Amino acid sequence: MNELARRIDAVLPQTQCTRCGYPDCAAYAQAIAVGEAAINQCPPGGAEGVARLAAVTGHPVAPLNPANGIEGPLTLAVIDETWCIGCTLCIKACPTDAIVGSNKLMHTVIEPYCTGCERCIPVCPVDCISLELVSGERTGWQAWSTAQAAQGRERYQQRTARLAREQIEHERALEAKARMKFADLEAHSLHTDPLTLEKKRAVIEAALERARARRSEQP
Repeated sequence: MNELARRIDAVLPQTQCTRCGYPDCAAYAQAIAVGEAAINQCPPGGAEGVARLAAVTGHPVAPLNPANGIEGPLTLAVIDETWCIGCTLCIKACPTDAIVGSNKLMHTVIEPYCTGCERCIPVCPVDCISLELVSGERTGWQAWSTAQAAQGRERYQQRTARLAREQIEHERALEAKARMKFADLEAHSLHTDPLTLEKKRAVIEAALERARARRSEQP
């Protein structure tokens, strides 16, 4: 991320709602910095957010693009635990790890960490998540604070790092399992035909080579 993108990202609300059309606030900041996105695509920031972005970029202030949504109050996701089936889809969707629970057990929202991004709403198969208004008539940056934005960014970055670690650990576990089978394929296969075993050996060897290639590309 270049310096301009960092300055733009610093004035975004960091709800990670994706309503701007980008996967997160940092990606939207980068798109603005290179001229691929306009400064009026962030509903959580609202009119004041557009003004802040205009001050950083030098672009003229423009009305919020209705295609991205409208400026509104801050909301909090609330899970009706009597209806929750413990599917974990909302946990996977939450960009700040603000939802806790486990498979087939009810989930709950950690209120201070919820950014009101609404990403948990559409993935719930039983519609047990609702939004509770928490900022009264205050909207945009009047309903949000710099401290909350900083916390949203930090928790999103922590979640991103955690998912990356878990992916690496998962790939390593699969690679170890593949190596074990490759070392003694006959003992780990129901087949005894040499040609079939050779084909399986080639498939496993190719998978191991892809794993080595991915490792070499990792920073």
